[in-house]
Amino acid sequence: MDKLQFTFKMLGSADGKSNILCVTRITTIENWTFKIPPKYLDCEHHVDLIKTAAFAKVKKTSLQINQFRKVWITLDENLKNVYYDEDGNLQFENELLEEVTEKPQIDTTTVTESSLARLLEQIINKSQKKTEQINITKIAKDLVIKEFTGKTTNAEQWIASFGKDCERFHIDRSDKKIELLELCIENSATDWYSYTLLKLTADAEWTQWRDSSCNTFISKGWSSIKYAMQYKYISGSLLEYSMKKEKLLLQIRKIIAIGLPNELIEKIDRENLQRPEDLHNEIVQGSILRMNVGLRTKTNKVEEKRI
Repeated sequence: MDKLQFTFKMLGSADGKSNILCVTRITTIENWTFKIPPKYLDCEHHVDLIKTAAFAKVKKTSLQINQFRKVWITLDENLKNVYYDEDGNLQFENELLEEVTEKPQIDTTTVTESSLARLLEQIINKSQKKTEQINITKIAKDLVIKEFTGKTTNAEQWIASFGKDCERFHIDRSDKKIELLELCIENSATDWYSYTLLKLTADAEWTQWRDSSCNTFISKGWSSIKYAMQYKYISGSLLEYSMKKEKLLLQIRKIIAIGLPNELIEKIDRENLQRPEDLHNEIVQGSILRMNVGLRTKTNKVEEKRI
């Protein structure tokens, strides 16, 4: 069955003394909307329409001026003939109705709030960037760690302490860590920073810079560990000796291999010794054992010469 949606709206009369219930628009089930000519707005012109039960419900509704109701009405033969011509075009009183293209209403309040929100966000972002630029220099002065020279006793420990300082000052972005790092190094470390900047760029992840510094500056030999273990009191303040000895011991680890002959220990990459089992594996695999055999042979030859 054919249906049309009629828009009934309460409008003021020309003299402004009364209100008139009008038919302003008609919409098809295909969602095409047509407007009623001004001279036919008054419901009194729509004789067959005002006889329907749907119109009776609208009339009972207490509409104030400019209020409206949209109502679907099933068309009988009389209504079809009134609002459709023989070709299916919408009409009224033999006049073709004008189609209306409705533009979506813009909620100016929403637009205004949205614009203000975007503007506020831009201001905050600019403020944060400016604050970050100012704070990096200030933070560099407030760091607990000393400047890295490239000759630091334990480079791995220094870079770990640097990472903790970054956490303490809430520096999470890689580019900011890299920027701060430049302010915390000197001497030969600045040369490393320069060529690493060319190689990795400031856009690289912090983990790449961290690994590069460890691979470059961490000593893989045993001299620092042997120095710490053999450091003894000679003269001066016992308290100063005690504190320096403690510092040296705190900066080293993996001392399990200390005690092996120098010829053997210098062949071991101490970075590979994470657990006692790692040294055992080196021995089992024969890398240490073969050197030990060579050492014994050398010792035997020395003893033979003595005899």
